Parts: sequence; C-alpha cells; structure tokens
Amino acid sequence: MARDERPTPPVRPFGPGMPGPGGRGMMGTRIERARDTRRTLRRLLSYLRPYRIHFASVFLLALLATGLSLLGPFLMGRAIDGAIRGRDAGLLLRIVLLMVGTYVLAWGCRYGENVILARASSRAMRTLRGDLFRHLQGLPLRFFDARPHGELMSRLTNDLEAINRVLSQNVLQLFSGMLTLVGILAMMFALNPLLALGSLVAFPLMLGLVGWVGKRTRQGFREYQKRLGELNGKLEETYSGQRVVLAFGRGEEVLRAFAQANAAVRDAGIRAQSYSLLIPPMMGILSNANIAILAGLGGWLAILGRASVGTIAAFVSYSRQFAEPLRMLGDLYNQVQSALAGAERVFEVLDTPPEPPDPPDAVDLPLRGHVEFRAVDFSYVPGTPVLQGVSLEARPGERIALVGPTGAGKTTIASLLLRFYDVDGGEIRIDGVEIRRIKRAALRRQIGIVLQQTFLFADTVMENIRYGRPEATDEEVVQAAVLARADPFIRKLPQGYQTVLTERGANLSEGQRQLLAIARAILADPRILILDEATSSVDTRTEVAIQEGLREVMKGRTSFVIAHRLSTIRHADQVVVIEGGRIVERGTHDELLARQGVYWRLYTSQFRRVPALSGGGASPEEGCPNTVGLKDLTVPQSTPAEA
Repeated sequence: MARDERPTPPVRPFGPGMPGPGGRGMMGTRIERARDTRRTLRRLLSYLRPYRIHFASVFLLALLATGLSLLGPFLMGRAIDGAIRGRDAGLLLRIVLLMVGTYVLAWGCRYGENVILARASSRAMRTLRGDLFRHLQGLPLRFFDARPHGELMSRLTNDLEAINRVLSQNVLQLFSGMLTLVGILAMMFALNPLLALGSLVAFPLMLGLVGWVGKRTRQGFREYQKRLGELNGKLEETYSGQRVVLAFGRGEEVLRAFAQANAAVRDAGIRAQSYSLLIPPMMGILSNANIAILAGLGGWLAILGRASVGTIAAFVSYSRQFAEPLRMLGDLYNQVQSALAGAERVFEVLDTPPEPPDPPDAVDLPLRGHVEFRAVDFSYVPGTPVLQGVSLEARPGERIALVGPTGAGKTTIASLLLRFYDVDGGEIRIDGVEIRRIKRAALRRQIGIVLQQTFLFADTVMENIRYGRPEATDEEVVQAAVLARADPFIRKLPQGYQTVLTERGANLSEGQRQLLAIARAILADPRILILDEATSSVDTRTEVAIQEGLREVMKGRTSFVIAHRLSTIRHADQVVVIEGGRIVERGTHDELLARQGVYWRLYTSQFRRVPALSGGGASPEEGCPNTVGLKDLTVPQSTPAEA
C-alpha cells in the first residue's frame, strides 16, 4: 500500500479499557481501570479448563504438601515437650526421622505439582498464543494501519509472557499460600486458642498493606506495559528504517527519542516496583512484631501454666510460616495484576472484529477478468474521501494503466480490487458478480500483485518466489525468474536459488527485491495482474527487458499497471488518469497526448523542463533534453522521483 495515497488514521485505543489522552491521575498520568477484571480472569481461566484433571492433581499434591509442611512445627513441639523434657532419646530419634520423612515427602509433592503444572500451563499458553496469532491474520488492514507494529508485538511477547509466568508458577504459589494460611490458623487454634488470637493482632495490618499496595501496583504495571509497547514500536520502526536514519544523519535524534521512550519505561517500572517493594520490608517488620507479641504472651501463659514451652516454640515457627505466605501473596498479587493487565490487552485484540465473513451465497468463481468499477466511493478515514464516483471497465485480457499525481488514489483502486478494504459506496464487479459475493480466498488466489514496497521473507530465494504458488516445482520457479529477468543475478548469489535472505531481503538491493516480487507474481499465474510501480526500483535497461517479459505475461490476462514512468504504459489498451480521487481523463496513450490535457502535462513533464508544466500549446518534443521523437522514445531521462 502506498503511504502517500492515504491519510494516516489516528491511533485509537483498542477499547474503553485502554489508557487515553487527557486528564491526570496517579503519578501524573491518567490510567483507566479495567473494564471488567472478573471477566478477564474468567476468560483467562477458560484456557485452563481442558486441563482440569491436571490442575486437580496439582491441587491435591499441593494440599498434601501443605499438610506435611505444617506437621513439622507440630512434631517439633512434641519433641520439646515429650522427648527432650522427658529425656527420651528413642522418642526424639523417632520424631526427628518422622520430621525428615515429612519434609522429604513434602518436597516430592512440590516437585510433582510443578512438573504437572508446567505441562498444563504450556499447553494452555500454546492455545492462547495460537488464538491470538490466528485472530491477527483475520483482522482487516484498517486495524494495522492505525497501530504501531511494535506495540502489537509487545502484546504477542511481553503480555503473553506475563500471563505465562502466572499460569506456570504463580497460580500454584497462590493456592499453596492460601492453603498454608488456613492450615496454620487451624493448627494454632487447635494448639492454643489464646496464643492463636494473640498471633492475629498483626494480621489486619498485613491484609491492609497488601490491599493498599495492590491497587497502586495494578495501575503502575498497566502504565509500565503501555510504555514498554511504545518502546518496542520505536525499536521496530528504527530497525526497519535504519538506512534512512543513516542516510539523513539522524542518529542523534533517534538516540534522543529512544532515550526518552526508554526513560518513560524506566520511570513507569520504578513507580510500579516502588510500591510492590514496600511489601517485603513491611511484612518483615510486622512478622517480627508478631513474634515479640507471641513471646510475651506465651511467656505469660507459661508462667500461668496454660502453655508449654514446646507449644510456644511451635507457635513461633508457625508465626514465621504465617508471615511468609502473606509476603508471598503480596508479591504474587503484584504479578497477577501485571498478568491481568497483559491479559486485558491480549483480549482487547481478540475482541477486535475480524474481516466480515464471506456471505453464505459467496461463490468460488473461476475468473475470466472482466472488471467493473461502478461509481465507487472510498475513504480510509471517515470524512476524508480518497475515491469519489470512480467508474471504469476492464475487459478480459485488457491492459489498463492507472496514472496520476502522487496521492491521487491509484494504489487504492488496486487495494479495493483485492478486497483489502471494502468500498463505502458504489460497487465493484468481476465477471458480472459483485466482488463481495466472491470468496476472498478465491479472489486473492486469482489476482497477482507486485506492490510498491517489496516484502521478502527470511528464507531462500527459491521459497520466496514459490510463495506465489506453494505447489510449484523448482523448474517452474526458475522459469518465472527467467521471465522476470531475475535469473542472472540469482545465479551470482553465494548459493544461487538456495541463498537464504535476511529479514525483508536486506542483503539484496531494492531493484533485486523487486525482480523477485515480479517473479513471485508471474509464478502465481493469475487471471488478473496488478503491477504497482513494479519497475520503479530497477535501472532503465533492466526495465526495458522486464517490460518485454511482462508483455508476454500479460497476454490473455486483465492487467492493471500503476506507473509514474509514463513511457512504460504506452502500449496500454486504456489509460485512466486519476486526480484528486476522480477519473479526469481516459483513452489510449496517443489519444490523450493529442488532447493535451492532464495526461499530456504529466507526460511532457518527464521529458521537458518547467515550461512543460505550464500547459501551453507546445508540442511534447519541444524542450526535450534529447533529440529523438516521442514515437521512438522508450525510456525517459528521469522519473518524477528522480527529478
């Protein structure tokens, strides 16, 4: 899609739950709350539902491990009161061995639950990751037009990793922590209700701390992940445009922009972590205060004969264990908040409506190539029309040239033909059938396109060409490359057709990438061929050779050729001149030159100097930098881009 033919749509949030501009809030930034945290949690847990048996096993093992770990302090109390005070070495040995066995068995249970949980959570994450990627493939181009790619990548990586961490580790720790708290309270009240009540003095303060910190960390982590997505967007953009950055010497500016985005991530991370890091020291203080309370109360009860030394020792051990799950739950709360923030961002993508499905009566139509645009209106942004009342007809096998100034709407016509977008008004028909009644897959399978911006994959040259028709043989791939005039340079590559290209084909020149794209389109053997500035990045000699090959390819196929080099479309059956989103002229090359209108001015401007733009009555040959006539002229001296 040509960037200069459509206004850049404003970046909009995915939904009401996304942060938006304006207002102030926590830490100077307005962060909107989740639309429905419970719903997000339910949707997240739904991915675990197929693994109910796994999680049931995990929870049973966690229950057994928690019970065994709580048995240790109780046995220690019995050892102090029974074996040590009674000087019974045999009883002491039996209790010690029982304690060792208890802890070993508890460790075995913990190991088993971790293994089972890792398998179940990995499978659940595979499903979620697959759903997200599959949904992205079905989203309309408008969705990607309005959002930075790096920000979307952040949802596929950082947010999913936050969810994975919670599912694979934190869910179990959360359950174990809650079981431990309940078990400790039960054991305390069973041993000594008065001491148990005394140990709960600090409990409300601990819960209050966790709740207060949790509110702020959730907001902080949402801000952090938002800033991280923006940073990823800058990284992706800078990497893709590194040549432009170097060519214009903008390295310092790029570094400053990155430093600002990086600082925003740092500040958001510090704010989020600053609150979460309050929990461990505060929990430590409250835990030590609780032990002091237990020591004083326990000593007083021991003096009164209402508590034994062993019971007090067991309570001190339980108290330490009591603080640990609370501290762990505080940390887990922060991580769960981070994961829920990530899950909301992921589900916002999943909730974005995909391309409308094909209607029930859609047909898998073998195309002949009769294309009609009937009073088509279209805009990328509502209220900013790009095409207005465009009507044109291409009969099977005809070559239609679309010309006009930059931004006139030429590439948009090609995009509508491929149903990258749907029209706002009017209709497009192919072989008499309205285009929306043809299945998308069937339509795109029979239309070949060479875009202005060539995209190649990090794969071999052979597979990049074969992308146009996966079932093609190696011989057919080579034949397509020969026809596109790409075979000579391919054979000079280190491994020829098996040379692996770097990302986006960065180890090839722009012209070489364009030749491969042409070969890919030729191999697809389409009924309708779209060439969007297909030879704009090759030298004029190669262009002439490619044009000869393309003329052979276009025989019998309906072809739309978008070109700024107007000499390349002299043999078109029909030249359609577009200006301001409207068709202002149409006819053959010679007819339009004779008319001396818009096309004549565009054409002569490529061979004449400024006077040619005045629209005066001079003939096309006047003022040309060479001496040949137009009928003999094949390749222009310069293109508008080169002028």
